[in-house]
Amino acid sequence: IECSSAEEALAAAGAGADIILLDNLAPQELHTVAAQVKAAHPRVTVEASGGIVLGTLPQFLGPHIDVVSMGCLTHSAPALDFALRV
Repeated sequence: IECSSAEEALAAAGAGADIILLDNLAPQELHTVAAQVKAAHPRVTVEASGGIVLGTLPQFLGPHIDVVSMGCLTHSAPALDFALRV
């Protein structure tokens, strides 16, 4: 479940979400919220997303972050035009 605050993340985890995607949080806030989620719900997977690029990636890595999503990997990908004929 995509969350943008500690309240949303804790409510989602409490409701049974398996994965909490913390979206568009500054690194310091991200780590604080992730720690709160993991303290209350250790088995929940915490994913960081939103505005993360290769240059800032290290700021988003931490002990309470399980997964990092980076849209920048596909935003600039060139299109490929292909067809399959059987």
